[in-house]
Amino acid sequence: MRYTLKSITLLFAMSMFLDSCIKDRFTEHYSFYRPVYKTKAEVRASARSAAPLPVSNPGKLFIKGNHIFLNEVDKGIHVIDFSIPSSPKNIAFIKIPGCVDMAVRGNFLYADCYTDLVTIDITDPTKSMVKQFIEGVFPHRAYAWGFRADTSLIITEWKRVDTVVRSTVSWSPGSLGGVLMADNRGLSSFASSPGVTNGTGGSMARFGLMDDRLYTVSWNDLKVFNTSNPSLPTFLKNLSFEQGDIETIFPYKDRLFIGSQSGMFIYDATNKDNPLKIGQFTHARACDPVVADDTHAYVTLRSNSRCTGVTNQLDVIDINTLSKPKLLKTYSLREPAGLSKDGNLLFICDGKDGLKIYDAARPENLIRLQTVAGMETYDVIAFNKIAVTVAADGLYFIDYSVPAQAKVTGKITIEKP
Repeated sequence: MRYTLKSITLLFAMSMFLDSCIKDRFTEHYSFYRPVYKTKAEVRASARSAAPLPVSNPGKLFIKGNHIFLNEVDKGIHVIDFSIPSSPKNIAFIKIPGCVDMAVRGNFLYADCYTDLVTIDITDPTKSMVKQFIEGVFPHRAYAWGFRADTSLIITEWKRVDTVVRSTVSWSPGSLGGVLMADNRGLSSFASSPGVTNGTGGSMARFGLMDDRLYTVSWNDLKVFNTSNPSLPTFLKNLSFEQGDIETIFPYKDRLFIGSQSGMFIYDATNKDNPLKIGQFTHARACDPVVADDTHAYVTLRSNSRCTGVTNQLDVIDINTLSKPKLLKTYSLREPAGLSKDGNLLFICDGKDGLKIYDAARPENLIRLQTVAGMETYDVIAFNKIAVTVAADGLYFIDYSVPAQAKVTGKITIEKP
């Protein structure tokens, strides 16, 4: 009887110990991004002509003559010869670290190289040559993903690092009020002077050429560059916006149409060194590229994780009185992005719905002529009966010589790494 009681006492004590101290083993997966640094000298030395590379992460586009300049985000610019639209050729790659925007005037390409503006001679696009850097004019490009490095070096890329942490945790039942979960998600990956002609940019552009001036916009400012000597542009001035959500710029004649996440602004650039705001149209918060003609502006509004909002539509705005733009009509769309206009034809990239072509002779009653489906579209430039369209899987060349029968005639496929 005494032996049984001791056994019971021992078992009870052991159970109390085990109950008060239980060990669990945890395996946690983390992903983080490590910055890769280079000196300014190394970054500038990297800007040069190179053999053509596959398109893998396309950004904005610009057209000059028979050449398309297609941005490879933060890497440089693809040069594509589309003199035969049914058989476009990727002929060269211009390495420009930190490049997301560009414009072409005459035989010279202007692009951002992180915080600098670089000028490149593209007389022969396969043998381009750097002519000049204007240092520090784009300070907002000194950081990425909201991170600013405390260093004189430049962050040229972010490398993902995946790691596993194994640990043992002791705990007592009843002592946990909840469970702390580790987040293992990685960071998410934003008329010309005589003898010299300017190219044409897409509606997503932050660089815009008007005669011999280059205008660039960032989140909260407008910069003016003198390009009367195309090979050696000079920085003139910086103008601040009243708010900080500027996205795009579209020059038209002596006006600048500036898209923001909350509205469209109209600037008079008659005094080309000192553009003045003369009109404003406010809309719901959304991404907002814009194109315009003499009487109307066309603004696509789309919602996504970056722009917030729930609006997906086209706003047609009457700008006959520039100081008082007013909404004419709204058209519902799926996920509109870039757009372009050629005469009375309006082209809209509507995401997964493809490229939509409208008769815009009467803006208050747009008539859809054709939808070129089977692609997820982002930006477009309608040029000489060819709609050059950036999509998720490639750069498409769409013949619209007969708009109602528009069709894909050529493509450069995107090759994901």
